[in-house]
Amino acid sequence: MSKVTVVGAGNVGATVANVLAHKDVVKEVVLLDIKGDFAKGKALDTWQQAPVDYYSTYTRGTDDYAETAGSDIVVITAGIPRKPGMSRDDLISTNAKIVTSVTESILKYSDNPIIIVVSNPLDVMTYAAFKASGLDSSRVFGMAGILDTARYRAFLATALNVSPKDIQAVLMGGHGDTMVPLPRYTTVAGIPVTEMIDDETLNAIVERTKKGGGELVKLMGTSAWYAPGAAAAQMVEAIVRDEQRIFPCCAYLDGEYGLKDMFLGVPVKLGKNGIEQILELKLNEDEMALLNTSADHVNKVMEVFGGMNLV
Repeated sequence: MSKVTVVGAGNVGATVANVLAHKDVVKEVVLLDIKGDFAKGKALDTWQQAPVDYYSTYTRGTDDYAETAGSDIVVITAGIPRKPGMSRDDLISTNAKIVTSVTESILKYSDNPIIIVVSNPLDVMTYAAFKASGLDSSRVFGMAGILDTARYRAFLATALNVSPKDIQAVLMGGHGDTMVPLPRYTTVAGIPVTEMIDDETLNAIVERTKKGGGELVKLMGTSAWYAPGAAAAQMVEAIVRDEQRIFPCCAYLDGEYGLKDMFLGVPVKLGKNGIEQILELKLNEDEMALLNTSADHVNKVMEVFGGMNLV
């Protein structure tokens, strides 16, 4: 794989391109934005960073979809960001139209790309891209779980005063307040986290993780970008290198976990073909109830999308 396109040159998209360039795993990254000069400037800045940080990936910006021709992977970050007091669901009307249009434009120039969606509300925007693309569901999925687990792991690392490198975790469900962190599947260097932290502190961290995006919106007045951008770039790297890495991703469910025809965060195996496998964990009754609650919330937003008759 030699070419990746990132659609949207805002904070998240520019960070995806920059982090991906630093990983030096693809020949070229195209940064596309309707504000073409903006994308050209961000891409040029990243290319001028290459001699300093010692990478060879060429980055260039454009507002012309023709320049995305032959893309192996496309990361869609386009859309309006959250503002204080705005839920992810408030974004649906505007962003669904944007994501649908972007997907259709990409498919005019690239036959069978892998599409990673980052735009919010994530689960429904991934469904919109899937429907607009006509691609196999293994090739269209969303970035949310890696970011959410990163926040969870970062909070745990602070509380335990350990390196975040040693914390492994699984998180499922929708990208929002109904996400489902799973302490039972959380370890610190292989040690169950429940042996290292009291229930009250752990529950507080779980609740903080659920509202992790909103916390940053309140602090900065807009959505986060460093961690989301790095998370999407990590997914691209796993695909390009065919690493078969296990990540929580927003994937299409067709009976898994008893859910059908929807996108929801579940653990998957990522490789050169996109989602190589969806892993079905043996959730207990409480965990399954939380997952179903999250799925119900996503389905309510899906009803809004369905009423728009975009695809």
